[in-house]
Formats: sequence, structure tokens, C-alpha cells
Amino acid sequence: MKASKKKTPPKSSAETKIGHRKPVTNDRPHVALLVETSLASGRDILKGIASYMREHERWGVFHEPRSLEDKVPTWLKSWKGEGIVARIQNQEMVRAIKKTGIPVVDVLGIVPDTGIPLVHVDDREVAHMGARHLTERGFRHFAYVGIKGENWSELRRDYFQTYLAQAGFRCQIHELERHTAAWEKQENHLAKWIKKLPKPLGIMVCSDQRGLDVLEATRRAAVTVPDEVAVIGVDDDDALCEVSTPPLSSIKPGHSRVGYEAAALLERLIQGDKPPPHTILVPPVGVMARHSTDVLAIEDPNISKALQLIREMGCTEISVDDVARHCGLSRSVLQRRFRRMLDHTVHQEIINVRLKRACQ
Repeated sequence: MKASKKKTPPKSSAETKIGHRKPVTNDRPHVALLVETSLASGRDILKGIASYMREHERWGVFHEPRSLEDKVPTWLKSWKGEGIVARIQNQEMVRAIKKTGIPVVDVLGIVPDTGIPLVHVDDREVAHMGARHLTERGFRHFAYVGIKGENWSELRRDYFQTYLAQAGFRCQIHELERHTAAWEKQENHLAKWIKKLPKPLGIMVCSDQRGLDVLEATRRAAVTVPDEVAVIGVDDDDALCEVSTPPLSSIKPGHSRVGYEAAALLERLIQGDKPPPHTILVPPVGVMARHSTDVLAIEDPNISKALQLIREMGCTEISVDDVARHCGLSRSVLQRRFRRMLDHTVHQEIINVRLKRACQ
């Protein structure tokens, strides 16, 4: 008697699409996110990835809280997923990620020539946005504070300096050590440098974290912010910007969009597309202006003094005569100088401050 053949059940559409690599109940791509949660930039990248997933592919995501300095996780050796989005910090991480043999997208760009596709903020546009913000406020003296040896900081430094040079301005440079135990010594050195620079001065700082260091140095140098020195950082880390004194203006570089574009690219790589030949650059969102650049650069010390008083006391019952007495000028002389420099009256400036505060 001939043995009957055992019938094989038909494949489901999900099994046909992905083969037998995973069960039908687990057919979503599994993706590891090696992105730190200790910095606002990393958290914004994660938000962008989440936005992409809500709109498109629902991945099975593995992520654990980490800092940018953490070592390569041991579980990566046995990771069996389909893709990785990573803030690649060093060559050790490059080697570990490449050993997995699965598609990877870098969203940091610190390690050069990795051969790994990169999605990154456009540092050129970040620097130009900072320069425009300061020049539009009338500054003619500029400085940049960065971190020695960090390629992203050096790119922003060079683009900032070049933009200003093309506009006919010079830029002073000060670079901080990436890691130092001698914080007090570094702050004192930075304060001496700031004190010697011509005023009014517009300073761009490579990041909000270092922006706090610069604001501390201005206090030690006994220079007022923003009247003598205006400071703008990068990252729009709201907690850091608001805890600083005064609150720090910052460029929002678009890390959330970086996360979104990185997720979109990873999805294409998982589907078998070739990596793009060039870095995908994301333009900055804009300047989040706070008190540290809320000023017009005025070289007349009396008018600068008047603006400082109006900004601080404008929402009280302050009058034009009060401002004149504070500056040691007659009402008529103050009004004449004020109109010549700002093209409006002292009273109009008081109204402007009150309207701005009401909007806030």
C-alpha cells in the first residue's frame, strides 16, 4: 500500500514576506537603539525615531538608559535583530557593531571614515545661524568657545569664523579641555580671557553644557550679560538653558529630525537598499532666544545702562525721568541719543518691554 503524503499547510502572507527567520507572531523588525538618554540631543533623537515608528514601521525596539561615555554593551555580541541606530563614540564601538553584520545608522559622526551611513545635524548651518543671530543684534566683536579635539565643535568654530570673516569681522577663539578635574582653574582662565576682549561682545558656545561654563566665567569677570557680553549655545537643552543665570539663548539643531531620518534610512537598509554615498544633513530648527542675547549691542555706555534698567524694571511704574536720572543724563540728552541709536523713544522702549513680557 502506497503511503499517503503529509500535506503542508499553506504559508501565511507574513511568512512569505519574511521567510522562516521569525515566527508569524514576531514579524516586526527588531532594532537596537544605542542612543544615550543623559543628553538632550540623544533624547531628541529618540523622540524622532518614535515619530517615525508611529507614522510608518512598528519595530520591536530594544533600548536601555545609557550615557555617551558608556562602553559597548556586552549583549551586542549575541544580538540577533535586523538593525541598529547608534551614537558611535569610538573605534571599539565601530568594530563591535560591524561584527553584527546587520544594517547600522550612525547619528553622532565623531569617528571618521567608519563606512557606516551617517545622519547628522548640519554644523555649517548651525554656525551660520548663531553668527546671524549675533550680527542682527548689532554686535561687531565676536568670540567662539569650543572643546579641544571634538570634530563637531571644530566644524562649528570654523564655519562661525568664516561667516564672520566674509562679513568683515574678526573672531577670537577659546577652546576648553574635554575632561578636566581643574574646573576652577579653567573657569578663572576663561574669565580672564573674556575680561580682556573688546565689548560689546557676542559669544557663540559649541553646546549648552559649555554655555553654562561661559556664563559662570562672565560672573567671575564682572561683566554683565547680555549688555556687555551676549551668549548663545547649541542644543536647546531646556533644563540647562533655564537653570543658567541669565537663561541661555540656544540654537535648536534638529536632533528630533535626525532621529526621524535615521529611522527612515535604517528601514530602507533593512529592506535591502544600498547606503547613501554621502552624509544626510539635517538643517537646524531655529534660535530659541532667551535673556542671554536679549539685547542690542550699544557702544554708548549711558544708552546701554538705560536699556539694562528698562529691561529689568520696565514692568514697574518706571518713567523716562527715572531712566534719565539712573544714567546721569538730562531727559532731553537721553532722548536725543536714544532716538539716534535705536530710532525710537525711551517711552516706546518701555512699552516694548511690557508687551514682550505680556506675550511671554
